[in-house]
Amino acid sequence: MPLVTLTVREGKSSEFKSMVLNAVHGALIAAGVPEKDRFQRVLELSADDFRFDPEYPDLTARRTDDFVLIEVLLSVGRSVKVKKKILADILGGLSKGAGLNPENVMVCFKETSWENWSFGGGRIIHA
Repeated sequence: MPLVTLTVREGKSSEFKSMVLNAVHGALIAAGVPEKDRFQRVLELSADDFRFDPEYPDLTARRTDDFVLIEVLLSVGRSVKVKKKILADILGGLSKGAGLNPENVMVCFKETSWENWSFGGGRIIHA
């Protein structure tokens, strides 16, 4: 059960946020996540509360106010190869669907053990 958190600057349209989240979900489905396994949240922050360097580390284009931070919390066990594929699919979807420059996208994968998930009702089904 991936948990996706999208952080953007305030003022992004619902359409923009949906395009980003749809691209992420499509990439996760392509990696084997069930289609109905969709848990996403959006954090909209002011410029004071969402600060980022426009050039770090060695970007070919400066980050703009369209910069998006995508955090994907996953259960452990996915290989680097799978994560690279998810990343490529996310960036491909964002370039096409949302028209985002890949330099304006930061993705962070975080992993947790299976026993750290309770999908509902207090049940830990993978422990």
